[in-house]
Amino acid sequence: MYELKTGIDIIEIKRIKKVYEKFGEKFLKRVFTDREVFYAFARRDPFPHLAGRFAAKEAVMKALGTGFGKGVYFKNIEILREKGGAPYVLLHGKTAEIFKNKKFSISITHDGKYAIAFCIMIDCEK
Repeated sequence: MYELKTGIDIIEIKRIKKVYEKFGEKFLKRVFTDREVFYAFARRDPFPHLAGRFAAKEAVMKALGTGFGKGVYFKNIEILREKGGAPYVLLHGKTAEIFKNKKFSISITHDGKYAIAFCIMIDCEK
């Protein structure tokens, strides 16, 4: 038997841009993996893509039911994208160890002002 849990998050894109303008690389290194940063900055405007990944990480944390701590940190949740396809979640470190039997489906969207992410987590241990 499987159990489904969900998480959703919304963030203003300009909020991510302002944090980046204030803290620069320090912010990027604390929150995003190198691959996430590379993906975003390969785009004409990286901020909608950074905001989308930020919202996706928050949505995953909500689905996990942990928030911060308990081995769950921003950089341990990586949001990647299949070539020409949908985003997916890859867990690292202690987060991957603790939640090894979880599977995720993630959806990200952004328009001019907001980025939104929705996560469905399948708990394969139940």
